[in-house]
Amino acid sequence: MIKVSNLSYHYKLSNDKNIIALENVNLEIEKGEFVAVIGHNGCGKSTLVKHFNGLLTPNSGDVWVDGFNTREKDKIWDIRRNVGMIFQNPDNQIVGTIVEEDIAFGPENLQIPPEKIRQRVDSALSIVGMINYKNYPPHLLSGGQKQKVAIASVLAMHSNYIILDEATTMLDPKGRIEVMKEIRKLNKNEGLAIILITHFMEEAAQADRVIVMNGGRITVDDTPRKVFSNIELIKNAHLDIPQMTKLANELRDNGINLPRNILTIDDFIKEYKSGSRRL
Repeated sequence: MIKVSNLSYHYKLSNDKNIIALENVNLEIEKGEFVAVIGHNGCGKSTLVKHFNGLLTPNSGDVWVDGFNTREKDKIWDIRRNVGMIFQNPDNQIVGTIVEEDIAFGPENLQIPPEKIRQRVDSALSIVGMINYKNYPPHLLSGGQKQKVAIASVLAMHSNYIILDEATTMLDPKGRIEVMKEIRKLNKNEGLAIILITHFMEEAAQADRVIVMNGGRITVDDTPRKVFSNIELIKNAHLDIPQMTKLANELRDNGINLPRNILTIDDFIKEYKSGSRRL
């Protein structure tokens, strides 16, 4: 698992003042979990996940990844091989002139034998549905396809944890749907832990757990239905709620008998088909 214990971190400014980004954070994420991390800008989301693969080292407290402490410099490459990160702009992560070269880059740096690299590249591209594009130049791909390539490059490293830091922000709605479909498939079919930072509440609603951050602290850690049914909590964190939840609340305020835990359009359809309510 990833285990965070009493983690605090501050950024030092040029005038020697400190900005506290994280304060006494405690958290555990098991292999195979799908966790969404949400919160307004500056609440500490990205700072937190950068500790998971040693990009940042705690000012105080500890972070362990499968038993390795991120403070152990001789273990940092084992940790980074196991925790892959995907950022907002896929163009910043693509280094190859064709897709398969980009996927092979990580395993080559790990000095994996060529025949095994070939297997890893083909397997990773097949998993994300991009095997037919392996000889394409990346600049000819759509934004969603580029993010799939970024995901495949992490898979080829045989990472157990995949962190997506606002990875769908630059995509159009179709691209976001495609990437989220691949994320869910990796989580359910491959058993990979997914840690998703997002400003899209509809994406967060698809996770097993939702962690809400505010002021460098974790304010709540619960299921999506419990988190998004707590309207006061969401408002205090300066966040929105999923569109279907918002619609259900408005209908309920106008006399329609609906439950408070509606998250998706499928929930609406289920309520309609049940015959217990008329929308």
